[in-house]
Amino acid sequence: MKLSEEELQEQLTKLNKRKNAFSEVVRVFQERLYWHIRKMLLSHEDSNDVLQNTFLKAWNGLDNFRGDSQLSTWLYRIATNETLTFLANKRLRNLQSIDDVEDMLLQTLKSDNYFNGDEAHMKLQKAILTLPEKQRLVFNMKYFDEMKYEDMEAILGTTTGALKASYHHAVKKIEKYLEEAE
Repeated sequence: MKLSEEELQEQLTKLNKRKNAFSEVVRVFQERLYWHIRKMLLSHEDSNDVLQNTFLKAWNGLDNFRGDSQLSTWLYRIATNETLTFLANKRLRNLQSIDDVEDMLLQTLKSDNYFNGDEAHMKLQKAILTLPEKQRLVFNMKYFDEMKYEDMEAILGTTTGALKASYHHAVKKIEKYLEEAE
């Protein structure tokens, strides 16, 4: 029996149904959230770790979830924050600049047994890695996830206009990178 997002949200508020409802939440959202995280981290292992942290944080925060936003929006916000925190901690641990971390992410992607992209996909990933983190996030959400600006606005806590500008700048930078790479 497949429950709607609203039904899941309702069941999460009932203590006697919470465990089963949360298991269903994990089942429904884990693949989408994994790929959302993976597009930023590029590493299968790191993405799995951040995904686990995301669901752990969601489980621990259920009592604070008021239902003002959709369940999916709340989960994406947690996953996004966990991903950005992971990247920031990686930089701090290694005392590296953003460029060094992006180079390390690219090397991780190249050696990742789970990456099965072709040369064109690798070029696109290199181009995406040249973007600032926020632009990369917006680009991935819009281009790969085909997410609506309104949903991105709720997840990222910024205006639709700012998101459209970020996406536009990201596309222009990627186009320029790909033209120069030829």
